[in-house]
Amino acid sequence: MLPKFKRVLLKLSGESLMGDKSFGFDTDVIAQYAKDVKAIADLGVQVAIVIGGGNIYRGMNEAETGIERAHGDYMGMLATVINGMALQASLEKVGLYTRLLSAIKMEQIAEPYIRRRAIRHLEKGRIVIFGAGTGNPYFTTDTAGSLRAIEINADVILKGTRVDGIYTADPEKDPSAKKYETISFQECISQQLKVMDMTAFTLCMENKLPIIVFDMNQPDNLRRVISGEKVGTLVK
Repeated sequence: MLPKFKRVLLKLSGESLMGDKSFGFDTDVIAQYAKDVKAIADLGVQVAIVIGGGNIYRGMNEAETGIERAHGDYMGMLATVINGMALQASLEKVGLYTRLLSAIKMEQIAEPYIRRRAIRHLEKGRIVIFGAGTGNPYFTTDTAGSLRAIEINADVILKGTRVDGIYTADPEKDPSAKKYETISFQECISQQLKVMDMTAFTLCMENKLPIIVFDMNQPDNLRRVISGEKVGTLVK
C-alpha cells in the first residue's frame, strides 16, 4: 500500500499523554503512540513530531501563580522536552531511530535545532522530535508545529486529539454537534472553530499547508489517515 503523504508533522498535545491520569504520563498511551508511529514509518513515511507540555506544566494565569508569562512559557518549553524524551524512549523500544532536537540548547540530551540537519535526519528515515517549542515565549506548541512543518516542507500537519475531527460545537458538551469531513481555513475563522491558535492557523493558511484533525487515541487511526481513508477532518 502506497501512503498518501511522504513527509508529515504529527502534533500531539501534552494532555493526550496523561491517559486517565491527572498529571504526568500514562506509559500505555505512549507505547500505543510509538506502535502507531512505527506502523507509518514502516510504510516509508518521514515523521516529525511536536508535543505540548500541558501534562507537566501549563502557562498559568500570572495573577494566580505570580509567575510572569515569559518565565512560565520557558517552563512549559522544558516540559515539552521531558515529553519528547519519554516518547523518544518508547519509539526506540519498538526499533525506530530517533533524534530529539531542541530550540533551547541542552547538548547533553538533545541536538540543537538546525533546519537542514532536521531534514537530513528525516531523509535517513529517523523520527525527528522537535522540543522546546519555537524557543520563544508567547508562542504555543501549535505555532511551533506549524512553523516546523513549513520549515521541513511537510505535506500535512496531523493534529492528534481526543476528538475524531472538527465539529460545529464541542461534541463532549453538545450531542447535536455535527462533524465536518472537510472545511476551509476561512470557514474555520468565520465560525470561530478553535482548531489551533490563530498564529499557528494563519501560518498554515498562508503557506497552503493542510491540517487533518483526528482521534489519536484510537489505535491504528494514524495509519488509516496516512492511507488516505476518511478519518477525522481535513482543513485546506
